[in-house]
Amino acid sequence: MLERGDLDGKQLVEPSSGNTGIALAALAALMGKKITVTVPDGVPEEKKVILRMLGAEVWSTPDNLCPVDHPKDGAIALANSIANSATGRDKYAMPNQYDNDDNVRAHYETTGPEIWRQTEGKVRYFLAGFGTCGTLSGVGRFLKEQDKSIQVVAVEPQRGHRLAGLKNMEEAKEPRILDRTVVDHVIRVDDEAACLMTKRLFREEGLIVGPSTGAIAQAAAEFGKKHPGLAVAVSPDGGLKYASFFADFLGDEGEPSVQE
Repeated sequence: MLERGDLDGKQLVEPSSGNTGIALAALAALMGKKITVTVPDGVPEEKKVILRMLGAEVWSTPDNLCPVDHPKDGAIALANSIANSATGRDKYAMPNQYDNDDNVRAHYETTGPEIWRQTEGKVRYFLAGFGTCGTLSGVGRFLKEQDKSIQVVAVEPQRGHRLAGLKNMEEAKEPRILDRTVVDHVIRVDDEAACLMTKRLFREEGLIVGPSTGAIAQAAAEFGKKHPGLAVAVSPDGGLKYASFFADFLGDEGEPSVQE
């Protein structure tokens, strides 16, 4: 997404729930570019700190900047306003992961072939979350070109969710790069089920993953009950960037008191 001529000589601005923003900030540091990352208010503080450590300027999205018709897209609206302002057009360039065909192409050319190769063509199902939709569209398109019977499952959070990086399509604008023709099923997972599965992955498997991974694993577990065969599910995030989120989720399950 950064190999574009229109980015030359410009600063970067990008909306993100954290992960792609962190990757772009790291690359911007290597390229000697300045970057501004707009994030939703609910993004864990750990992600904001990492972005700032990489030199990014981080702008959280106040609720009053969120579009009425798409209340979960405030960070996108803020980044667009910066990039398209009278003073910003000549100063900023926006890779725009939600509207960038190179996002899809990257997964079509790399992730999809890797899954096909490593499963020796035995994969029957592919599961990924509704996020930027580059993974879902790129991998889904590649796998269906190899075998049209492979089923693609999109995982969607509940309305008003707290799962950073995932989109509920009833309250967020659908990314232009989403290819609905490759999606066979949509499974909705609520926050509680996602967090409980995340805790299971920590405590039963020793996997330090984020809550979006918990949502996708929960969907895979439910889907697998009625669909035998090899499934591949994407774990989109590590758990170390969610310590404050998990602290809220654990609630009263804190450190045990010491009894004499």
